[in-house]
This record gives sequence, C-alpha cells and structure tokens, in this order.
Amino acid sequence: MLHFGEREKIKAYLKEELSSIERALQEERISQLDFINQVSEYLLFAGGKRIRPLLFVLSAKTCQNSSKKDLPFDLYRASLLFEYLHTATLLHDDVVDSAEFRRGRKAARTLWGNQATILVGDYLYAKALRMASELCNHQAMDVITKTTLLMSEGEVLQLLNFDKFSMTEEDYFEVIYRKTAVLMSACCEVGAIVSQASADEQKALSSFGCDLGLAFQIVDDLLDWTSEETGKDLGRDFFEGKVTLPVILALNSAREDVQRELRELFTKLNPTKDDFIRARELIEKAQGFSLARLKAEELLKKAKSALNIFKDSQAKSALNFIADYVLERKN
Repeated sequence: MLHFGEREKIKAYLKEELSSIERALQEERISQLDFINQVSEYLLFAGGKRIRPLLFVLSAKTCQNSSKKDLPFDLYRASLLFEYLHTATLLHDDVVDSAEFRRGRKAARTLWGNQATILVGDYLYAKALRMASELCNHQAMDVITKTTLLMSEGEVLQLLNFDKFSMTEEDYFEVIYRKTAVLMSACCEVGAIVSQASADEQKALSSFGCDLGLAFQIVDDLLDWTSEETGKDLGRDFFEGKVTLPVILALNSAREDVQRELRELFTKLNPTKDDFIRARELIEKAQGFSLARLKAEELLKKAKSALNIFKDSQAKSALNFIADYVLERKN
C-alpha cells in the first residue's frame, strides 16, 4: 500500500498528464461543421475522466522508460482518438438504451434527437480512425480497427442479452469484454506499440488493460445499484430490465423462492422505486454485490501483476494507481 506522500506525488503527476490531454482536446477542432462540434463537445466536455487517453499516454511512457526512444508525433493529440472512440459508443448507447441522462446532464439524444446523435457518433468513429492512420503504424492500426469491430459486436451482444435471465456469467464477460475491456486493452497495447516495445511488453500492457477494463465495468454495474454519485439515474439497469453480474451471481446462489421473486421484480411492466429497493435487498442477501466486488478485486490484482515486467517509473506507478482507483471510485 502506498503511503500518503507517494499517493500525493502520483496524483500530482496524473494531474499534469490529464491537463496535457485536456489541453490537446481543447485545441483539436473535431469537424468543419459547427453542429458536429456542438453535439460532440456537449458530451466530451461534460466531465469525462479521460481514463482511456490517459492509459495510452501512461503505457507509452512506461515503455519509453525502457527504450528511451522519442515518438515522432504528439502523444497527447494521438491519445484523443481513444476518447473519440469512447464518446462515439456513449452516444450510440444512449440511443439504444433510450437514456435520459449522461454524466449528470440530459443525454444528447434528448436535445438533438436520435438520428443526429447516431450520425455524430458515426462521425467520431471515423475521426478516430483517421487520427489512427496518422500514426503511420500498421500494427497499431490493426489493433484499433479490430477493436472497433469488437466494440460493435459488443453493442449487438448486449442488445441480444438485454433482459435474459438465462444469461450466464460467461455470457456477461463476453459482453463486457467487447463493451469496455477491449478498448482499454487497445489503449495500453497501442501505447506499447508506438513506443516500439517488445512483444512481451505489448502483451503485458494489453493484458493489464483488458483486466482493468473488465473490473471497471463490474464496478460500474455495482455502482448502478449502490451509488447516488454516478451521474445517471440510480437503478437504471434494473428499470431497464438489464441483467448484470451482481444479479447473475445472486441468482446462482439464492434460494429458489428468492430467485423467483427477483425474476418477478425484473419482469414487472412498470417497476417502482420500492421494487428497486426490494431487488437490491434480495441481491445483497444473496451476496451478489460482495461476490461481484470480489471478482473485480481478483481482476485488478491480475492486472497489476502484468506490470511486473517493467522497470519502476512514474508512469508505471500511475498505472498501478489507476487500478486501485477503479475499485475505490464512487462514480
């Protein structure tokens, strides 16, 4: 465990890196069309954590610490492609889920409509791929394009499994790998690739990002049940009938009568806040929340062990710090 002084030093380092990413985002003109800029910036500057571009930057710097090679491009501007990819998925998600809020504000679809929101999401995908091509690195481009395909599959899988009580733990991980983990894995792997890291180092960072992403989504699904600070409606997954890991694990361990009551609550035509509170009580009693958190802890421990291949550096310490933050976060 880091002592207070070390934590503060890493926080200061991360603040500097995030400021550089934020500055690059402010300076980058997304499109020649003001409308695209307006819709994109509404979500881009709504308080996102910038974890994905940050993972790219820190991964590149972790490898640079070993290679000592300079990059032939602006690292911070290049990192934006991952924020654009992520933002595109959020815009599409909100349309698919008929979301009313995102990051504590009205969802873009409620202001500009579904058609415009989807089209701007498509534009951000294209913008990200254009920026990826500017890296002039075939291997990096290959990882990024494969990632966009897997992310699209994830959206379809989530739709197909939306309200299935037959959804298994394996099904759940298949969805969140594509939905969240694959992009975080790509951020880290591409950071290693552009820094000319060894194959083992690329694999290590890809593994770190994947396990981090899986844990991140599990915690996100936990917060939907337990936190008032997510910037979304508490219990949105429940009211949409969406089955996530805490529910799956609770169903696996609960008595038959508890399973039956949970199914009835999830399949009610117009569930109420009291229904949500009762479902949360049942999941907690069946240890769904604690078992899901344990899964996240195991994944993060595995993620951090993947970094052992690298020499100690500020960037490596920051990656470990992010893994700890994923478990501690409240939104």
